[in-house]
Amino acid sequence: MTETKLLLCDCLGSQTIDAEAIERSSGLPCSKVYGELCRKDAEAAAAALQAGDVIIACQQERRAFEDLAADLDVADPAFVDLRDRAGWTADTASVTPKMAALIAEGLLPVPGEKVVDITSEGSCLILGDPEAALEAATALCDVLSVTVLLTPEAETPLLDDRRYDIVRGRLRTATGSLGQFKLAFDALQERVPGGRGTSTWTAPREGGRTECGILLDLRREPPLFPAPEKREGYLRADPGNGKALTKVLLEASQLVGTFEKPIHIRLDSQLCAHSRAQKTGCSRCLDLCPTGAITPAGDHVAVDTMICAGCGSCSAACPSGAIAYDAPPVAHTFARMQTLAATWRKLSDAPARLLVHGPGHGADLIRLSARYGRGLPADVIPLEMTGLAGFGHAEALGALGCGFASVTLLVSPETEVEGLPFQVALANAIAGEDRTELIEPTDPDQLEAALYGDVHPALVDQPILPLGSRRQITRLAARALRPDSSASLPLPAGAPYGSVTLDQDACTLCLSCVSLCPSGALKENPDSPQLRFQEDACLQCGICTTICPEKALTLDPRLNLADDALRPIVLKEEEPFQCIECGKPFGVRSTVMRLTEKLAGKHSMFQDNKAVKLIQMCDDCRVNAVYHSENNPFAMGERPRVRTTDDYISKRRDH
Repeated sequence: MTETKLLLCDCLGSQTIDAEAIERSSGLPCSKVYGELCRKDAEAAAAALQAGDVIIACQQERRAFEDLAADLDVADPAFVDLRDRAGWTADTASVTPKMAALIAEGLLPVPGEKVVDITSEGSCLILGDPEAALEAATALCDVLSVTVLLTPEAETPLLDDRRYDIVRGRLRTATGSLGQFKLAFDALQERVPGGRGTSTWTAPREGGRTECGILLDLRREPPLFPAPEKREGYLRADPGNGKALTKVLLEASQLVGTFEKPIHIRLDSQLCAHSRAQKTGCSRCLDLCPTGAITPAGDHVAVDTMICAGCGSCSAACPSGAIAYDAPPVAHTFARMQTLAATWRKLSDAPARLLVHGPGHGADLIRLSARYGRGLPADVIPLEMTGLAGFGHAEALGALGCGFASVTLLVSPETEVEGLPFQVALANAIAGEDRTELIEPTDPDQLEAALYGDVHPALVDQPILPLGSRRQITRLAARALRPDSSASLPLPAGAPYGSVTLDQDACTLCLSCVSLCPSGALKENPDSPQLRFQEDACLQCGICTTICPEKALTLDPRLNLADDALRPIVLKEEEPFQCIECGKPFGVRSTVMRLTEKLAGKHSMFQDNKAVKLIQMCDDCRVNAVYHSENNPFAMGERPRVRTTDDYISKRRDH
């Protein structure tokens, strides 16, 4: 097995690279620093590729190196971008710690992506006005199986082109995605083939249904789906915009065959706190999902992986971890941050700052700033994430706990930002300082203005190792960030951490809240009438407050850093009632006495003293008393046999 080697290039001397320091901190053997590895020094690159296990520190010329590997018939090398993210900068501080950190992070094994195959056979339904829809059909009919849907009022085209079908009707519903759209129509009419003159149509029919693989929407009306740009197979354009129309026609022509659809989200329905006993609790993911891929499914939610676009908003907001980002898993994100921070500390005593961005707009701004502007500051380490909206408060606190001085989220026009402001506010409330922020620059100058400013010291003296669930890492980071605080930290309403406040006078210890608590935060004592509560398990889903018949519970969002949050505490306890027959304790004394007072002599079933005593007996004694009573329902003897048809026929035959 050959040893992995890093090929370094200073890109015509435009950046400074300390190969020895990088090799020492990352443990990765480094080549000498070449000046033009993609051209003049290509022979050295070819020799390294033939030796195998190569990482090339250049992304710009990736295509050239992959072509070289193909010519040599060897495996493609790995790549890490040092120039745009570190080397090209106006900052005079050393960039070696950042380069070493980026290399170490690039060495982490990336978990395999889970995918599912989608097959599109090329059936396409085109919606829109006759002129635009028929022109699109003419352009696509040679590569796709095209059907045009016109409104019932639309004029019949004079030219009868049999290369595609035309129907009339109104689209009632549309569901699904690429390769599996399901459509329902009203007033559906089909063309009658043959005959002279204009086309004739069948009688309108209601409830027509069909399926197609591609949906081309050329109407000047609202889209059929939420977040239409994220619905695969659904193409939409203004028919008056020639450039946009040409683009969607080209895209539609390419949507034939089998495609791999990543599975972005992992769902553990047993952890979901959406509902219990038809009482809705947590709906955070439902409220944030831009595509409608998440729907209620009884006590939990369901995720349609075909519709899910992988924005990650649900993962950041889920209080229990029932929904988690899985492309890659959340644990991999924490490992990347910990690796970046730990490698940085090997070469620098100053704290680094973390810049989290997406692969599109954010990465482009960084490259443009590096080439034409000031570039990133030397202490700003970029972390690229596919699902940027999935970077929530737990990830931000984990980064601060690892030793980063601040966390900046670079959002772009395609980022689902609806849930991010709350996640930032929650992270800052727990950290105690505003160390997490959102920026939305539109050009490199704005990016540089946001990053070249005051630098804060790190909030932790002893960095954490971020292992465990998001809730566990949040608590671990909070204790590291607030080492002197053993009190409860107040949090904004809607936070997934907190306690419950109990109205002692109103609570009857019915324990309905215990039976429905999805996380087990509310507990009972099987040996005594007690209501117990474990704060670190509470999700603040609100089911207990909804189900409580006395409305005795209210939510209290906070994060209790004391150890007692990890142990059940007694919220309320009462004396049990002693069975008047056997003396066995059962129920709650106050409840039994209240029932006796309300029912004795006031209810038709409890008019005499014997009936009233039944209230004050345990289950066993109550059954025994009823069995030996004068009106015992079990004393009527054997039930008569049920008469059947044969009995009636036999009776007629006997007569």
